[in-house]
Amino acid sequence: MGKQNIEKYSPGYALLKFVAGFWHNKVFYRKVIILGQENINPDHHLIFAPNHQNALMDALAVLFTHKGQPVFLARADIFRKKAVAAILYFLKILPVYRIRDGYSSLKGNDEIFNKTIDVIKNKNGLVILPEGSHEGFRRLRQLKKGICRVAFQSDEAEDNKLNIKIIPIGLEYSHYIRYRQVLTVVYGKPIEVSEFHGLYKSSPERALVELKNRLSSEIKELMVHIESEEDYEAIDELRTIINGKYSDDIKTPKLFRDRALIEKLNKLRDSDNNLYRRICKLSLAVKENASKLKIDYRHLEKKRHPLGLLIASLLIILAGFPVFVFGNIFNSIFMGIPIWQTRKIKDPQFVSSLRYGFSVALAIILLPLFLALSLIFFSVWWIGLVFFISLPLTGLIAWNYYLLYKRIKGGFRIRNLASAKDKEFEQLKSDHAELVNLIDQIGNVRG
Repeated sequence: MGKQNIEKYSPGYALLKFVAGFWHNKVFYRKVIILGQENINPDHHLIFAPNHQNALMDALAVLFTHKGQPVFLARADIFRKKAVAAILYFLKILPVYRIRDGYSSLKGNDEIFNKTIDVIKNKNGLVILPEGSHEGFRRLRQLKKGICRVAFQSDEAEDNKLNIKIIPIGLEYSHYIRYRQVLTVVYGKPIEVSEFHGLYKSSPERALVELKNRLSSEIKELMVHIESEEDYEAIDELRTIINGKYSDDIKTPKLFRDRALIEKLNKLRDSDNNLYRRICKLSLAVKENASKLKIDYRHLEKKRHPLGLLIASLLIILAGFPVFVFGNIFNSIFMGIPIWQTRKIKDPQFVSSLRYGFSVALAIILLPLFLALSLIFFSVWWIGLVFFISLPLTGLIAWNYYLLYKRIKGGFRIRNLASAKDKEFEQLKSDHAELVNLIDQIGNVRG
């Protein structure tokens, strides 16, 4: 599979996508929430446009929540080595040349443009991240015109017969870096490029701007968008303090709860700035003190931490310790090694991408080997198969075991701080209670 036939179906790519997608959706993330799939018609000529906050994970979020074999555009400098380029073409990624790659290289975009038309005509779906680069903030930045230019010129090259549609996509990660987080992918309603054809004929530049603005507005409606730079940290943390417990909610996803919260805060900033500033101040104070005291927000939400329940939970932890030890064989290899390999990465937004890449590569290489060794080691084949299957299962159990241990430890810590009447803890409780009460007052945004 090379550049010339990148739009064609590839059985090898399909197998790789199945394996890597299973790892992405079931192992790397504990839950992937997909909304709006009814907005995707596989018989249409589509361009997908997600927000871009988490490096390569944004492209994978689209790939592994969408059927078929879409083609992606990426910066051309990563294609310089022939071996790397061959891999990228197999992965259905096309280069886009920029002025920084050398003015003469821009001619290469003519060939790429013709190939994108083939991709769109073949109904693969073309994925373009319209912000152009990633940034680890929950806000949509200024979009580039490139995606609109591709849409107009592709339609024009086919006498406007393709009727291209752009699908806006909102992506939200409960945490950018950590394992076993929640990914939410929201596919919006398609934007009909044909609506702008008349304007494009009379004023191409104005049509590009209007389509770009329309796309920007649509994406913002599908994601967590924090406009304020001054209060970004406070508002971003407030989402976790107030809505953190809803991370796994599918019926009313946290993303929409967060949007409702942010919308009410934006209105409050204009109507009662003093109250708005108080909420932001409390959010930062709760964040700082909770981190200092090593207390999870969910512990603060509980009015009581019964000693009997904590002791019973601790006994369960002790009884399950052998499973935890066995399960960490899996975790140490497939999660521990990638963490160790990425500990010095300078760009934090690339950490998750590299951890996923290392972990899935280890899985593809080592799991077949583990299966063979299990079947060889145990004389009865089904016992070997059970042993092999138990590795990933106990690995996930061990991960949840560790989280339970942290919750129990936090419960004991709160009891100790409360019995000692720790002043910092008392202040934290007071600030948290006031913050929750103020949020309730400005509207029932907590669900």
